[in-house]
Amino acid sequence: MAVTFYWYPQCGTCKKAKKWMDENGVEYEPVHIVEHPPTESQLEDYITESGLPAKKFFNTSGKKYRELGMKDKLKEANESEMIKWLASDGMLIKRPIVTNGKDVTVGFKEADFENTWK
Repeated sequence: MAVTFYWYPQCGTCKKAKKWMDENGVEYEPVHIVEHPPTESQLEDYITESGLPAKKFFNTSGKKYRELGMKDKLKEANESEMIKWLASDGMLIKRPIVTNGKDVTVGFKEADFENTWK
């Protein structure tokens, strides 16, 4: 069964994740995270399934994150506000997000991919 692979093709981390999946025979459906960002409902599911707080889904090193002053906004925001922001702009989302409908990884750490997708 193919996993959904939200990625941004110019992202170095995404390229590493894609290479790892290709080398390990993981079938995936690539989704351009900027052209087709996850919906609020999908993000709610991914946050729940990952066990991570919503803050961990932000691309804190991204230009858009800095331009919008998200660091300060997140201090006072609730999860619902965070999800709205994430769904509004794929560039705010940490990538890649990989999911099979029950497991979710955010970002690329080889050990996490080994444990989850191999």
